[in-house]
Amino acid sequence: MVAISDGAEWIWNLADQYFPGAVQIVDLFHARQHLWDLARKLHLNQQAEQRRWMMVHQDILDGGKIEDLVTAIRSIDSSSSELVETIRIESGFFEKHAERMRYPEFRRRGLFVGSGVIEAGCKTLIGSRCKQSGMFWTVRGANAILALRCCQFNGRFEDYWETRRA
Repeated sequence: MVAISDGAEWIWNLADQYFPGAVQIVDLFHARQHLWDLARKLHLNQQAEQRRWMMVHQDILDGGKIEDLVTAIRSIDSSSSELVETIRIESGFFEKHAERMRYPEFRRRGLFVGSGVIEAGCKTLIGSRCKQSGMFWTVRGANAILALRCCQFNGRFEDYWETRRA
């Protein structure tokens, strides 16, 4: 089992509660967004400098060397209290989620490191069936049709009916 998240604490709490022992991964694209936010604040209105800074630091992130990334971020010197606070927040984010950002290890294990595949699956499996024009669902009805749809897509349609008969 794998739980992929943007890093929000409440999501990790739910993952721990409902999927204990699941591998937890911070969505790579959300982690990169944190770096981009920092790059924009470090190099205001200097897109070339932002891109240069990102090339170096994104490689560190993608390589799963989060301790090196935190060290690099914390070594940034600034007299701006706003930038100092951003550095504190972002370095804290990466430090807190370091074990959830071991992207090379996750890839070696054949795991996805981005939530796009999951989001597309939800859109295909759920949205295409339950969000058609004029459809209204009760929670019970939506849960029932989605259980059937998941079984069908997973090749377990007959298993569903076997358990219902039992």
